[in-house]
Amino acid sequence: MDKKIIEKIKKDLLARKKQIVEDLESYTKNDTHEKDEHHAKFPNYGDKNDENVQEIDEYTTNLATEKVLEGTLRDIDNALGRISKGAYGICKYCKKEIGEKRLLARPVANTCVACKIKMQKMA
Repeated sequence: MDKKIIEKIKKDLLARKKQIVEDLESYTKNDTHEKDEHHAKFPNYGDKNDENVQEIDEYTTNLATEKVLEGTLRDIDNALGRISKGAYGICKYCKKEIGEKRLLARPVANTCVACKIKMQKMA
């Protein structure tokens, strides 16, 4: 794969990672006991019933969002790790090169299209 494309993807992944970390920090709090652990903040609007419902609704949404962002962050870190090891763009199943178009569309991809289709059919 062209090194210029890998550098562009790396730059994009780093920018995306920065944005996700900022997003996570906006509605989570860091765990003081574990590094890089986030926990959704529980909002406090008051103690009336409708305020309690609103708090629970927002907290539930924050938990779901936190899970998605942490998963995306993990995928980005894995892709950046593959770039640093020189293994980026290689399918983890068949060991063939992943198509450039796929990587540009989904930079965190670790499987080629053919293997991804096989995996989906098996599920």
